[in-house]
Amino acid sequence: MAKWFEEAVFYHMYPLGMTGAPKHHDASDAVTHRFPELEGWLPHIASLGCTAIYIGPLFESTSHGYDTKDYKLVDRRLGDNADFVHFVKTAHEMGIRIVVDGVFNHTGREFFAFQDIQKNRQNSPYCSWYKGINFGWDSPYHDGFGYEAWRNCFELANLNYWEGSVRQYILDVIRFWIDTFDIDGIRLDCADCLDFSFLQDIRRCVDEKKQDFWLMGEVIHGDYSRYVTPDKLNSVTNYELHKGLYSGHNDHNYFEIAHSIRRQFDSNGGIYRGLRLYSFVDNHDVDRIASKLNVPGHIYPVYTLLFTLPGIPSIYYGSEWGIQGRKIGGNDDPLRPAVHLEEALKNVPDPALLSWIKTLGRIRAEQCSLVDGRYQELLLTNRQYAFARLLGEEGVIVAVNNDDKNASLSIRLPIPCSSCTDLVHGDVLTPDGGFLHITLAPNESFLAAIR
Repeated sequence: MAKWFEEAVFYHMYPLGMTGAPKHHDASDAVTHRFPELEGWLPHIASLGCTAIYIGPLFESTSHGYDTKDYKLVDRRLGDNADFVHFVKTAHEMGIRIVVDGVFNHTGREFFAFQDIQKNRQNSPYCSWYKGINFGWDSPYHDGFGYEAWRNCFELANLNYWEGSVRQYILDVIRFWIDTFDIDGIRLDCADCLDFSFLQDIRRCVDEKKQDFWLMGEVIHGDYSRYVTPDKLNSVTNYELHKGLYSGHNDHNYFEIAHSIRRQFDSNGGIYRGLRLYSFVDNHDVDRIASKLNVPGHIYPVYTLLFTLPGIPSIYYGSEWGIQGRKIGGNDDPLRPAVHLEEALKNVPDPALLSWIKTLGRIRAEQCSLVDGRYQELLLTNRQYAFARLLGEEGVIVAVNNDDKNASLSIRLPIPCSSCTDLVHGDVLTPDGGFLHITLAPNESFLAAIR
């Protein structure tokens, strides 16, 4: 039986942005209760077929949320700890799991250990908590000492996990969030910067608390299978597929997507076969999918592939109705806009897209082969692509067309088939000599159950 996170469809919330919270705040700012606004999104999220939420960052911070000030407080721009307890409880009552952002590679400069070093210098007991502390040179902030910073962003000081007290502190934080808020998982920010032995410590820690606790890591490059192992993480971000999903459409090149999937998940030699990687078409760090595509209509087959190829699909807030957003220089704010849900749903840029994603969510929930089925490629050209997800004696056939004209396809059935049902329109289809003959309009998708 699949675990909850293997069957999940995720909804990604960046709460500081979507609620329009202030960009910065300090210790004198009062708590502002924005979690009731976030709870208002839950019925909409459920209507998409989403069964889990990745939300964050949530730790008390100074600006964008990744400069942690206090790991045991919810950011006061969003509310207090009691607010988040209520949010998680409400989501759980609706059958929605909650996964939070674990920002453990670095802290902000207002974190207590860093401030103690500023105050007590060499006499601070926390000098060993950070990488590269050096009183022989100065930081760009003129602290009178230097330190290793994440990607040379000196508002983010890298923690030193070779120091046992740092590990124990963060593990205590994780236990606190499970005990206090009843969270179901953690997405580890910058997981590719964390030591493997620390990932193993986290795995042991969470397994003692919840046997079905999900650990997912942000990993951009490299061999994902080094991270996804029984003693470390359950999943990582599939940036390779993310890139293929938009560029494969922009270049009218389904070979790129098919090559990635074959390399990753093919049952005969796929390097990640059996793993459940986290699939996405956009997030809080990359341009919105509606802004990345050269042909707006390609967004439909993009989402079809997101929901039907191997992986755990995720939707970034607002992208389900076609929100635009591009980085401006190094500024991520355009990717993280404030959205008033009720008003947004009255003026949806692409209502057909919203409807299509709901259809995909329904089909995925109904068809077990889209979760557990093995992948088999059936047809491939630059502009048309068909494959099956097969589970035992049944499965789903998926076909997409990125052309600007109709495409007539003859798809060889991957298994003997006595029944073939169009999952979008409900029509019963008749195979012809082991083939299924269909015609797809520009940017149209086809999904059929076979058994």
